[in-house]
Amino acid sequence: MENSKTITVNRKAYHDYHILESYEAGIALKGSEIKSIRLGHVNIRDAYARPDKGELWLFNAHIAAYQASGHDTHQPDRPRKLLLHRKQIEELAATASQKGLTLVPLRLYIKGSVAKLELGVGRGKRMFDKRDAIARRETEREVERALKKKTR
Repeated sequence: MENSKTITVNRKAYHDYHILESYEAGIALKGSEIKSIRLGHVNIRDAYARPDKGELWLFNAHIAAYQASGHDTHQPDRPRKLLLHRKQIEELAATASQKGLTLVPLRLYIKGSVAKLELGVGRGKRMFDKRDAIARRETEREVERALKKKTR
């Protein structure tokens, strides 16, 4: 991605969900919030998105208070409006209403001068899926180690 800087990645989302689709969404922010995001003071680990009255909202995203702002600063855990096209919002609302699917933020980044959120449609993994993924990663590491050792 040209001209974009990744601020944070939600690794827990990739561990807990099978990501089926992803979308790029803008976020409606206050001035102190974007300044705090640029400094990297943001946590989207437990965040999720939910449709409400024809709009899409981001909940549980923690954007720390900006140090240099005055007494009139933002609330760190307030719900934030996600900015997408109307058709995308309707499509995501229909998808989120299906049993077992949820909207999880995958990555927060700055594109140009605007904060963007990569939003994924995820289906929750079961415990055995997580164990399979861990076992697969370990075998891949062992194979790489063996190949590395062999080439020396």
